[in-house]
Amino acid sequence: MVIAVDFDGTCVTHDFPFVGKEIGSQEVLKKLVEAGHELILWTMRSDNDRGKFLKDAVDWFKKNDIPLYGIQRNPTQDGWTSSPKCYAELFIDDAALGCPLKFDAKLSDRPFVDWVAVEYSLTEMGAL
Repeated sequence: MVIAVDFDGTCVTHDFPFVGKEIGSQEVLKKLVEAGHELILWTMRSDNDRGKFLKDAVDWFKKNDIPLYGIQRNPTQDGWTSSPKCYAELFIDDAALGCPLKFDAKLSDRPFVDWVAVEYSLTEMGAL
């Protein structure tokens, strides 16, 4: 399965333009890759003349030894569409309807993805 994963509020807490705090995503993302799934980083972060925001997110994946299949795009979709929308079979995003969130004021002033609940859901659906 191809899985698109948001970054801020999903892999780490919201702290843009900085990389947020760890929230337990690394272990689950590694399990997904080990199970044969391919991850696409799908984020609002970009690299432009104001910063290297996308690079910071990509570097987080590298630092945590989590391989990415694609960054902002599914590498196969250029052959069959010119749409800017990333093609994936599953999206994990703190802004997605139904994505389990938690709030911990010690870590962030905004809710973020609850990776214990996400791992449970992925296991229940047979992805892990």
